[in-house]
Amino acid sequence: MPAKDELAKRRHDNLVDRLESLMAASLKPRYQGYHGQLTLSIGDLEEMGDLKDVRRAAREAGRRLGWHPKTHLVDGRLFVYDDREVPQEISRLAMRDSAEAMEAFMRPYRNQSPRSS
Repeated sequence: MPAKDELAKRRHDNLVDRLESLMAASLKPRYQGYHGQLTLSIGDLEEMGDLKDVRRAAREAGRRLGWHPKTHLVDGRLFVYDDREVPQEISRLAMRDSAEAMEAFMRPYRNQSPRSS
């Protein structure tokens, strides 16, 4: 194998390992591996290389984690997420967590009275 091909393969493998680590870190243990997602900024993408290579590596990293990975580019950011069907009990837990987070966020605003003119 030519040295250039070997170097490209090592770069790809290193990128897959790095993305897999980032994706695994985004998982909440209580969701048992579901609801995985990763958002890469414009700066992240510039650092990692060509978009097509990053997307390919992200899909490979996701498959290693058991995901059905999907990627979408929106406004220069790459979103990588797990598109598997989520078991109902995990989905309910995630919805409850989201509702509690929204409640905590909104609490200070509910206690404010409107200003008089």
